[in-house]
Amino acid sequence: MVEGAFTIVPLLAVLFGVLDLSIAIFVKNTVQFAVCQGVRYAVTSQTMTGKGQDDSIKTLVQGYTLGLLDALSPDHVGKNRLSITYYDPLALTAVTGVGSNSGGNIVVVSASGLSWAWMVPLVRSAAPLQFSVSSADIMEATPVAGAPAR
Repeated sequence: MVEGAFTIVPLLAVLFGVLDLSIAIFVKNTVQFAVCQGVRYAVTSQTMTGKGQDDSIKTLVQGYTLGLLDALSPDHVGKNRLSITYYDPLALTAVTGVGSNSGGNIVVVSASGLSWAWMVPLVRSAAPLQFSVSSADIMEATPVAGAPAR
């Protein structure tokens, strides 16, 4: 009876530790995938009806995170943790204003300041996992009327 308790407690601790680590990896990969999809959407210069390009990208990324972006944000507003930056491909300096999202520029979509609280009671006092993810690509040239409004 006592031997069973000495065996079960460490076994369950290892089991829940592996489960907790697996979920943390899943969460980070889900947000990374969402950011990659946001960049793929951005390079095509598409926009959602009634939204500018940046807001369309943020909405798309938030949809791909399965609600995790809001849960991982300290203020529970996931869009506040997303940033979209455009860079000049030659100087690698940030470009702002009208036309910054034109073809040939580099777009970087990132989610930063996200934290995952560990579930295992044995390490509950440990600091939460802090992480950021980002993805980048080169904007395609728009064939019709130039870059959409940001």
